[in-house]
Formats: sequence, C-alpha cells, structure tokens
Amino acid sequence: MHTFIDFPNLGIHLKNVGKAITVFGFDIAYYGIVIGLGMLAGIAMATYVARRTGQKQEDYVDVAIFGIIFGIIGARAYYIIFSWDMYKDNLLEIFNTRHGGLAIYGGVIGAILTVLVLSRVKKIPFGLMLDTGAYGLITGQMIGRWGNFFNREAFGEYTDNLFAMRLPLDAVRSSDVTDLMREHMQQVDGVDCIQVHPTFLYESLWCLLVLVLLLLYLNHKKFNGELFLLYLAGYGAGRFWIEALRTDQLLIPGTGLPVSRVLAGVMVAGSVCLILYNRRKAGKVCAVIENGGQSDGKSEDVTEEASKEDR
Repeated sequence: MHTFIDFPNLGIHLKNVGKAITVFGFDIAYYGIVIGLGMLAGIAMATYVARRTGQKQEDYVDVAIFGIIFGIIGARAYYIIFSWDMYKDNLLEIFNTRHGGLAIYGGVIGAILTVLVLSRVKKIPFGLMLDTGAYGLITGQMIGRWGNFFNREAFGEYTDNLFAMRLPLDAVRSSDVTDLMREHMQQVDGVDCIQVHPTFLYESLWCLLVLVLLLLYLNHKKFNGELFLLYLAGYGAGRFWIEALRTDQLLIPGTGLPVSRVLAGVMVAGSVCLILYNRRKAGKVCAVIENGGQSDGKSEDVTEEASKEDR
C-alpha cells in the first residue's frame, strides 16, 4: 500500500503518512492516538468552562470519565447497527475499533445519557451540565476527526477545488470509490490516485467555528441548556451539508436515506424550536421581574416553571 497523501492545489505533498506507530513491537493506530488527544482536549475545555462559570471542575472530570466510556460504546453500537452487513459474518470484528468504525452521533447519544444519570447523582441541573459538556464535545470532535485523515476514510466525492485531497487507490476501501472518482483517476509516479473532498477537514474547521461562537456566547445564555442546543444546531447544520459530500454514508435500512443527514436535519429543526420556545419563556420571566412581580396568572405559572427548571 502506498502511503502518500497530497493536497495538489495547496502545494502540500506528504510522502509517508502511516496508519500506526510501533512501540516495543506493538502497533498503536494513529486513529486511536488522535481520538485520545481529542478526549483529553475535550476534558480540558469542559473543566475550563466549569471554572469560568463557577462550577466544580472535579464534577466534570467524573462526567468525562464515564461519558468517554459510554460514549465509545454508543459510537461503536451506532456504527455497527447501521453497518450490520459488514459484521454479521464476523462478529469478533465488532470489538476491533483499530480500523475505525466509530460514529460521532452514537457517541453524543451515549454521553447525553451519561450526563442525565450523573446530573441526578451530583444534583446539578441537567441543562447546566449539558451546556458545559457541549464545549468538551465540540472540542473532541474537532480534533478527533483527524483520525479519519490517517485512516484515509470519511472523504467525499471527486473534486478539484482548493482543498482537494489526492489518495492512492490502493490505500482506500474499494466500496468508498465511486464511478466519478474513477473517471477522474490520475497517475502519480505510476500509482493510480483518486482526488476527493477532505470532509474530515471541513468538519474539523466547522467545529472550530462552532466552538469559537459558543465561547463568545458563554456569558449571554438565557436559560440552562441553551448552549447545548446551540451546539446541536450549529454542528447539525454543518454535518447536514458535509454528509451530502461523503461516499460512505450509513443508510436507514430499507429507505436509502443517509441516517446522519436525517438526524442532522432533525437536530437543527428541533434545537431551533426549543431555543425559540425557551427564550420566549425566559423573556416573560424577565418581564415579570422588571414589573416588580406584577403579572397575570399565566406569567406567574411561567415564573414558577422556570424556577423549578433552574433547581
């Protein structure tokens, strides 16, 4: 297998990009190293936000430990469910994550369920924990996506744009190669190559943008859970676009619909609706407070409901 990766329109030529490093005769996949770095960076970001918002940092270290464990389980389970044909004849391969096969949406679902349980145990508002955790999630995703770079996976259709990535044909899975890629196949030093959208790069940059916007908005949220909903909406919007470029989409069985695009669209629509609803409710509460508590019965109910949510 040839190991070079080129970005020809940027003038970047990487001659030897391996998939693993050998330590004492044992291969450690770069994919795993990058995922590990993403997890550590995510923990650091979440604890930083916890400190800025007056919370106990150690609470989020605990959340991170359990969230990572169940997040990985969720990410693997999600991928297996929607790629069952790849594993049904070799069940032991289910436990081999060194070749990739972790779906971010499954990881997020696993992490959310973990936060739900720990928020009850630690008596911290669920929405507040989600808000703080959102910074860790988006940071981990931003870094973790580079694992796909080393695995030569999760790329998009043929392109010749500025960021086009050139890969040796023998370094990628044949199922990810489309007819359009083959039509535009090139030879570099006698090696057949395809040229594709580096969707891992697009998503990493998009996550960076979402992270910056969330940090700028940190002190302006109107209700617990708003930052997490903004994360879902922002990440979902980017993923909806990026998934349209990919050639390895997981499909909803029997429909032909990309599960990630459907889920991303639902995330965006649902998050925006919840943000508008809760901001409107928060606005009513502020109006009651500004009026010295004078309101009609409905406003009093809203105030009481908001008070319960904060607790």
